[in-house]
Amino acid sequence: MLYLHGIGHFHPENVIDNALLESLDIGTNEQWILERVGIHTRRTVLDLDYIRKTKNQDPRGVFEASVYNNAQTGAKAARLAIERAGITPEDIGLVISGTCIPDNAIPAEAAGVASELGINALCFDLNSACTSFGMQIHFLDAMKPDALPPYVLVVNPENMTKSVNYNDRSVAVLFGDGSSAAVVSSTIVSPKVFSASFCQSKPSAWDKVVIPRMGHFKQDGHAVQGFAIRKTTDSLRALKKLFPGKDDHFKFVGHQANLGMLQTVCERADIPEANHWHNVENYGNTGCAGAPTVLSQHWDELAPGDYVAIALVGSGLTWAHMMLEVKGEA
Repeated sequence: MLYLHGIGHFHPENVIDNALLESLDIGTNEQWILERVGIHTRRTVLDLDYIRKTKNQDPRGVFEASVYNNAQTGAKAARLAIERAGITPEDIGLVISGTCIPDNAIPAEAAGVASELGINALCFDLNSACTSFGMQIHFLDAMKPDALPPYVLVVNPENMTKSVNYNDRSVAVLFGDGSSAAVVSSTIVSPKVFSASFCQSKPSAWDKVVIPRMGHFKQDGHAVQGFAIRKTTDSLRALKKLFPGKDDHFKFVGHQANLGMLQTVCERADIPEANHWHNVENYGNTGCAGAPTVLSQHWDELAPGDYVAIALVGSGLTWAHMMLEVKGEA
């Protein structure tokens, strides 16, 4: 059992709206985008003029064009999580990070975030692309409580636009940047509890979603969309079976890939729109930070008796799910 004490999010200030994408002359417009992915706006760490002038044709340019690096955006999300947990950075005894697009091959992204926060603790990365948050929670939940420090910081700095080819409309319309962080504990009790978790992979499909080193994001969109819908639906059905009779309080947070995919899942798994929490329409696909940023934005709405089903899919191919249960007084 793993207790959630606080969660935080951060989205950079620069906005990529559909008008900007249309101005790039890549064969897209507002109607085309909304019909296919349902996304109005996205955030980016990149300078907007850099996108207009270069379309990020050479991704090596993103380091000079970025307003923030991963450590900085991860730390911004972490500060909110730590504040909500009612602790200080000095209380953190372990930092774990994961991201689809690390700034460096080494060291671990977690070390950069910890340095930004002034945390002096063990740091390492546990990465499975867009399912990283689910994998991190699953592995921590499986560890012996006395093997972990009282508070663990899980951080997912995800600045996906650095990997986008803005000449490729199928990718350009999807991605935005965001970071999430969570403070968890296996020994210090909180009303918010991860009471079930699961993760799995299909390595034979490893090449369906790829970001080459210093390259652009690419995927087999048709195959990945079908996989995402099937596995997310399966995850929700499995969690409903584990927690029967909770329909009125059963919330769903999915991987924020695109709005159409999520709506199809809701139809298949009988999730009413009122119980579907999402932010992809305003922030785009923010990789492994997507679902936890949604949860963070709804933090103040969590109430006793709520069951929040988090279902994730990602490169690898991987899938994960977990149940966040709110007990007693939230």
